[in-house]
Amino acid sequence: MTRDGPDAHVCVVACGGTIASEPDTDGAAPAKTGSDLVAAVPGLTDHATVSAREVCAQPGFDVRWRDVVATAGAVRAAAEDEADGVVVTHGTDTLADTAYALDLLTDLPVPVVVTGAQRRLDEPSSDAPANLTLAVRAAADDRFAPGVHVAFDDELHAGRDVVKAHSNALSTMTSPTAGPVATFTRSGSRLVREPSRGVDAEPFCAPDGPLDPADPDSVAERIPEVPVIHSGTGATAAGIERAVDADVGGLVISGTGLGNATAAIGDAVADAVDEMPVVIAGRPAGPTEPVYGTPGGAVTLADHGCRFAGDLPAAKARVGLALGLAAGVDREGIDRLFGRQ
Repeated sequence: MTRDGPDAHVCVVACGGTIASEPDTDGAAPAKTGSDLVAAVPGLTDHATVSAREVCAQPGFDVRWRDVVATAGAVRAAAEDEADGVVVTHGTDTLADTAYALDLLTDLPVPVVVTGAQRRLDEPSSDAPANLTLAVRAAADDRFAPGVHVAFDDELHAGRDVVKAHSNALSTMTSPTAGPVATFTRSGSRLVREPSRGVDAEPFCAPDGPLDPADPDSVAERIPEVPVIHSGTGATAAGIERAVDADVGGLVISGTGLGNATAAIGDAVADAVDEMPVVIAGRPAGPTEPVYGTPGGAVTLADHGCRFAGDLPAAKARVGLALGLAAGVDREGIDRLFGRQ
């Protein structure tokens, strides 16, 4: 039910981004704290008692693995401190990646809602107040306790499914394969589909999980490099060969359509899978599925031993594979990272 009003306690976990940025002669950069954001939107107290804690002040385009793990630790700590819900403020460039990572890292009994802004608080028609208010409203509503969600432009999206679809549009966050979980108006909300934890893997930062959120630097050191290799017209195997020589932890192939690649990439993958896990993602949106033969077709890639990312884009497949490898997931368990709960 919705615990709307002072009886609900929502903790804002601040990570920087446009929502926290201020202009400067060298370009805008995160400068506002979580407490600054809360103070800037006094209407938040109509929906909950709001506190804040800091994780980092990174722009969305420069979020580090340690920041993601530290965010998971801060979210868990807020829930353990009896917050009824948690809001994470974050830069939009990698907001969708972090939301999916938090769904892999945690499984908490309270709503976890990630939000940000396309326009700073000082800019005309800033979306920061509306998005932060929406996130607090959703975090105070225990219907959204399962899994991690993203609040943006009057919609709530599942962290697993959401992507940033436009560089500067206010409606940038969308879920192309699933649609929003809920829509909001000034006075209410409507469930579009049942909220749920989006991933089918045990949480990596659970109390007995393989990754310790209290030590984000050590966890970050365990997360391997996972390059994304793009297939397309005339794409060669050079990127795969460099990755194998560099002894990376795994590869994600950003294929075309249902998860196909050029013949050159297909031939190189046949050798790469003996050295590391290779995951195939499709584009622009939709599921991956072995349908086509030929040296680079998904049927051939599957025969080589590649795994498939389902309907996840390559950016999220990279996040899932890197965190999974750090958590000790074996090759057979990789499939669970990309499936749905």
